[in-house]
Amino acid sequence: MSARTRLSAQQRQRLLASPAGWLACGFGSGLAPVAQGTFGSLAALLPWLALRELAWPWYLCVLLLAFGLGVWACGVAGRALQVADHRSIVWDEFVGQWVALLPLLLPAWMPTGPVALGGSMLAGFALFRLFDVWKPWPISWLDRRVKGGLGVMVDDLLAGVFAALLLVLLLAVVG
Repeated sequence: MSARTRLSAQQRQRLLASPAGWLACGFGSGLAPVAQGTFGSLAALLPWLALRELAWPWYLCVLLLAFGLGVWACGVAGRALQVADHRSIVWDEFVGQWVALLPLLLPAWMPTGPVALGGSMLAGFALFRLFDVWKPWPISWLDRRVKGGLGVMVDDLLAGVFAALLLVLLLAVVG
């Protein structure tokens, strides 16, 4: 495995030695042996269930704060690991996933029962993972050009926006 995919014991220790590392690795979800981004996105669903209870302006404030903290934490973690966007850094998946699920907070698209909520969350999760992995333009352009903590965060933020837009379209069609 490459340095981008496998953490050595020394790298894991450096990552977990600071609050920035814990945040960047999604409170441990990024330490999964495979599919770290998927595990990070799945882990993001649990706090989202609490965040969705916020009024949308507060939700947006949390997103902005989480993004700013992510720029800092992912930058610190990347320097500690000596790999700018290591697979174990998944806070960007948390924020991107929360952006992707933003339409579910709007009255027109808010799920009305547990089955609708589960299906809508699953759709938002799948769409976010699609755009995060596929990285169509301009996501791929940002991924290549923007470096550091901002670079780690911004491509997933945009993947979340793409997923949110497609989720709205899907919800409109499914009704």
